[in-house]
Amino acid sequence: MASTDDSGASQTSKEFTPAELGAIAHLYRGEVFRSTTWRTRLDNTTNWAVVTTGLALSLSFSQTQASALPILVVGLLIIVFLLLEARRYRYFNVWRARCRLLETDVFSPLLMGEGVKADGKWNTLLAQDYRRPYFHISYARAIGRRLRKSYAYILSIHAIAYFGKLIIHPGPLDSMAQLYERASVGSIPGQYVLLAGLLFHGTWITFALVTLAIDKKSRRPGQLISIA
Repeated sequence: MASTDDSGASQTSKEFTPAELGAIAHLYRGEVFRSTTWRTRLDNTTNWAVVTTGLALSLSFSQTQASALPILVVGLLIIVFLLLEARRYRYFNVWRARCRLLETDVFSPLLMGEGVKADGKWNTLLAQDYRRPYFHISYARAIGRRLRKSYAYILSIHAIAYFGKLIIHPGPLDSMAQLYERASVGSIPGQYVLLAGLLFHGTWITFALVTLAIDKKSRRPGQLISIA
């Protein structure tokens, strides 16, 4: 807590006692544990997306006459995994931001031999986050971050594999009419299926870019550091 003298002079910072620093160290260990746990949960959903994509590619490319439908279906599953992972990321971001704040404002000054003081900035910010915890980013921004960090690569492979399947199986592509014929799903014409695919991939690319711009504008001082 900051104190003032009788003349209303400037505030001075309170130095932490060894016992208080020990408590902060244990607090940091707890936050690291929570962030590590949620980091593992993020990796799990990413692994699910990779495994299901690999399974769909194995089924579709196992034979020249095999359908490309598994690749289409797995694209929807990838989006489901992305939505699940974005929700988990919002929790991870809370714990990781707290860890980062302790690293930059507590342990970094200690390593530099400057000591640690309750200057009313980092400690107040952290205390308020403990009193009234909240998600530091919106669900849409979380989806955008996971898209840019992981799922953009998975979805890119998904798109390349699908169009590669249409081009090479059951034989080299000869005309656009043949492409439409191979892309058809049941009674749905191939033109509509390809258009839906272009809209699908165009949508997530646009979403990733828009949320990136929002991310840059939303970073303001006076907030816990948010790690992408």
